[in-house]
Amino acid sequence: MVFMKQEKKTMMVKSMNLEVLLPSRIFVRKERVLRIVADTRVGSFGFLPNRLDCVMSLMPGILVYEIEHEGEAYIAVDRGILVKAGPDVFVSVHHATGGVDLGQLEEAVKRDFLTLDEREQSVRNVLAKLESGFIRQFAEFRNE
Repeated sequence: MVFMKQEKKTMMVKSMNLEVLLPSRIFVRKERVLRIVADTRVGSFGFLPNRLDCVMSLMPGILVYEIEHEGEAYIAVDRGILVKAGPDVFVSVHHATGGVDLGQLEEAVKRDFLTLDEREQSVRNVLAKLESGFIRQFAEFRNE
């Protein structure tokens, strides 16, 4: 029996498909995307069509993508997840705002998304105080 070695053919992909998903709907669906730039906890990452598959946690910021023959477009996004699988890139976030004016989008991120983080932190602090108070009272009740 003779086994023939097959050469692995690498197919060069020239563009990506991008979907930005909100909890209730698809915010944006684009084809022929040449590149994507997204903000993570460790900085901005760029994605080209032949980048290896990955999953990343996103921070509030501006998602930049470029479409063939259309140029760059910008979306302000909240925290979420980016998944790249082959030529498909899925971005799942709680909130997104689209537009072409970068200044307005930057203000939207600061006003809407970063303020939301401050509120979440405040709520977490209150919940932590309530939990510690409950545990303290429960321990006192048990010792009586």
